[in-house]
Amino acid sequence: MTKYLNIPNEQLWLLFLLENTLIMLGVLAWGNRLLRRPWQQMFAYSRHQWQICLLTTLLNTVITFAGCWLWKHGYIRIHETLSWRILTDALALFLLMDLLMYAFHYLIHQTFLYRLLHRLHHEAIDPAPIDLFVLHPLETLSFGALWLLLLLPFNLNLYGILFYLAVNVVFGMAGHLGIEPLPEKIRQWPVLKYLGTSTFHHDHHRQENYNYGFYTSLWDRLFGTLKR
Repeated sequence: MTKYLNIPNEQLWLLFLLENTLIMLGVLAWGNRLLRRPWQQMFAYSRHQWQICLLTTLLNTVITFAGCWLWKHGYIRIHETLSWRILTDALALFLLMDLLMYAFHYLIHQTFLYRLLHRLHHEAIDPAPIDLFVLHPLETLSFGALWLLLLLPFNLNLYGILFYLAVNVVFGMAGHLGIEPLPEKIRQWPVLKYLGTSTFHHDHHRQENYNYGFYTSLWDRLFGTLKR
C-alpha cells in the first residue's frame, strides 16, 4: 500500500477510474453470461440507463479516491498481515455493512428520501445487471459515505477489505440478474438460506415493503420485513 503514497493525484484518479470501469464492465459481462444472452446484448440498454451507470461509475471513483485520501492522511488504518484477520475482518465488514445498509435502505423507503433518492432505482421492477449502477447520485454517495465511515474506527486487514469488496460486487450483480441461478435445494442449505439470493432482491423490486437486506435476510427476519 505504501507505493500509493508517492503516486500523483492525477494518476490515482485515472487508476481508480479504470478500476471502477472494469468492475462495471465485468458485472455486465458476467451477468450477460449467466443470462445466456449473446455477447452483443451486454450493451443493449437504454441511453438513460447508460448515462446513470456511467455517472455512478464516476462517483464510485470519487469514493475510492476519498478512501485513499483518508488512508494517506491516517484517518483510515490498514495493515497487510497474512493471518486469520483476513477472514474475520471480511466477515465483520460483511455483517456490519449488511446491517448499516439495511437500516439506511429501510429509512429511505419509509421517508421522503424514497422520492428524492431511491425511486430511480425502483424503476426496474424486473432488474437487469446494469440496474446495479442505476442509482441516484446522492444515493451512490450516501452508500459510499456509509462504507468510509465504517472503516474509520478500525485497523482492518487489507486483504479482508478486498475480499469483502469482491463479495459485495458478486451480491450486487446477483441481486440484479432478473433470474435465480441457484436451484431451490441449494438455497435451502443451512447457511445459504440466510443469504440474499437473486430471488430475495428481485422480490424487493417487485414488493418494495419487504427484503431490505443486501447480503443476508438476517435483519429482515429479525425486524419482520422478510417476504414469506
